[in-house]
Amino acid sequence: MTQLLVKKQRRQAGWHEWIGYAAAAWSLLYGALGLYWALGGAGFPFGVGDEELMNEPAFAFKVSLLGLATPEAAGPTIATLGVIGAAAGVLMARGFRIGSAPWLLPAFAWAMALGLTVVVQDYRTLIIVAYTPVLLVSKTFFGWPEGAGWAELYEPERLNLLVLLLAGVVWALTAVAYRRKVTGACGNCGRGDERRPSALQRWGRPAAWIAFAIPLVYCLTRWAWALGFSLGIDPAFYREGQEDGLWLAGAALATLGGIGAVLTLGLIQRWGEVFPRWMIGLRGKRVPPMLAVVPATLVSVLVASAGGMYIRLVVARGGVTASTWPLELPETLWVLWGAALFTAAMAYHRRRRGTCEACGKGAAVETH
Repeated sequence: MTQLLVKKQRRQAGWHEWIGYAAAAWSLLYGALGLYWALGGAGFPFGVGDEELMNEPAFAFKVSLLGLATPEAAGPTIATLGVIGAAAGVLMARGFRIGSAPWLLPAFAWAMALGLTVVVQDYRTLIIVAYTPVLLVSKTFFGWPEGAGWAELYEPERLNLLVLLLAGVVWALTAVAYRRKVTGACGNCGRGDERRPSALQRWGRPAAWIAFAIPLVYCLTRWAWALGFSLGIDPAFYREGQEDGLWLAGAALATLGGIGAVLTLGLIQRWGEVFPRWMIGLRGKRVPPMLAVVPATLVSVLVASAGGMYIRLVVARGGVTASTWPLELPETLWVLWGAALFTAAMAYHRRRRGTCEACGKGAAVETH
């Protein structure tokens, strides 16, 4: 009987058991890179080492908060945070809770998560994720755009930002897993003994509608440009965009955004839980919750981090004008888009998590 129980517990052990160690390992490795850069090693990907930003040095700090970073200053900081992060990750994975650890450790983890997913990010991480499918289709079927390919999209500095963003997600999950450990909640589903109404149950539906509406503002401006409407931007700049295909690329990206906006409504609609009838081979089957939660969460982080950069740009330029609003205003709303999409995704996850195999507790019921 004891052996069966042990086997069952091992089988039920999931991400919450190893995620802290993953955060620790990444921190140690990246901290080692920081030390390497501080000692003069090549490949420093921020500030003065970011070739893409250094093409316009005066513009660098407006795009990235690390736009003026140097390896001499940033390298030791990265190394120090790496060592602290390695220790904190291990302690959180082991459920260390002596003294002030129960609030100090998750505070550090959330600070790391916010810093890696938002503070050090700019629009280039979103470019990688958004333009990968666009480039795949355009290059495969149309051979367009000429002179641009995967090497230009996957530049090392951009890939570094993508790695940092994923590491930030790992730190956020580490904080969640640790909280479950110290509060006695189920590590697998997060349920505890209390049964308090969740704010997600109240805000999930309006958040989904907000996350549906905001990207459409961006989409409408990009579709308008592709159809020949300048919307008041500088005529010379608009003609240049027409000649080099910029507005067509923007329309393609906007189309993906529009599809994503519609899919967002699946977080609150029946077809987001059961495949609709027109999906041959899948109709009537249950939609795996993670099929919606994972991409929605990733997109929420991407657009929020890019939105933060656009807000910095607007502030640096003195605000939005009648001739620049189509270029700048839609993106400044992306922080709200990201927050709303994340809230809607978490509400969907909570509603659909089902009966937990580890603790046996049932799903919460969402109130509409």
